Amino acid sequence: MLKTVLITGASGYIGQHLKEKLTKKGYRVRTLTTNLLHSNVEDCFFWNPDTEDINRKALESVDYIIHLAGASIGTRWTKKHKKLILDSRVNSAKLLFDKIHLYKIPLTAFISASATGYYGSVTKDEIFDENCPAAHDFLGNVCEEWENAADRFMTAGIRTVKIRTGVVLSENAPALRKMLLPIKLGIGSPLGNGRQYMPWIHIDDLCDIYLRAIEDESFSGAYNAVAPQHITNREMMRTLAKMLHKPFWLPPVPAFILKFLFGKMAVIILKGSRVVPKRLIEEGFQFKYTDIAKTGNF
Repeated sequence: MLKTVLITGASGYIGQHLKEKLTKKGYRVRTLTTNLLHSNVEDCFFWNPDTEDINRKALESVDYIIHLAGASIGTRWTKKHKKLILDSRVNSAKLLFDKIHLYKIPLTAFISASATGYYGSVTKDEIFDENCPAAHDFLGNVCEEWENAADRFMTAGIRTVKIRTGVVLSENAPALRKMLLPIKLGIGSPLGNGRQYMPWIHIDDLCDIYLRAIEDESFSGAYNAVAPQHITNREMMRTLAKMLHKPFWLPPVPAFILKFLFGKMAVIILKGSRVVPKRLIEEGFQFKYTDIAKTGNF
């Protein structure tokens, strides 16, 4: 029987790629949208987590939910936007749980995005695996509450998977486009001191992890969705410049400039520690991309 997957946040970069992959694999894919106009498309349904409104038809006979929805963290962290970052992730997960429970949907698995920000915006010698605790900073708190909302499904006896994702790379990836712009202009350089690590993953590997989370019934709990390679910002920017045959010679962009431009959000640019995909490796996941220099043409 054709399995049905419901994706939230399907209009984003990850969601678009994942929808395409699942459709090609033979799954019926439904999506949720907050745009009423978009909800006229087949298998696309309206919802509004703020008003706790969701089209019941989106949940009927659904087998899996992949929860990707969440406001961007890549904009200035005003008090209002920080609340939006948290609420858009947590409240939407709570709404899904409440409706699944209300309508008695026999869900097979709930798969939620999370982020390596779970371990905090820090640069230190420690290597973080899935057993490490959440940090007590803004992103750490957001990720912890995000995952706690997902764990409501687990306590209800539904298999629950949480995908702690690093920087997603591939041609046209939003994060990569931003990194490549100064390099293409011939002014490539490290950000801050350049010693911060940048846990990354290729979009193809990330989609394969989500597919594995659907199809492998042993998959449960948190997984670090990052490539095994540990690379600093300086090393990454130098590698990207070499791939584009562009110079990499300017001094680092001072931290104070980035803080002036981006405010508190600059911490996600200036800080970063090593994160290891311990559980994926232990469970035999095969990465297609383990070296950023071999991820394709940008």
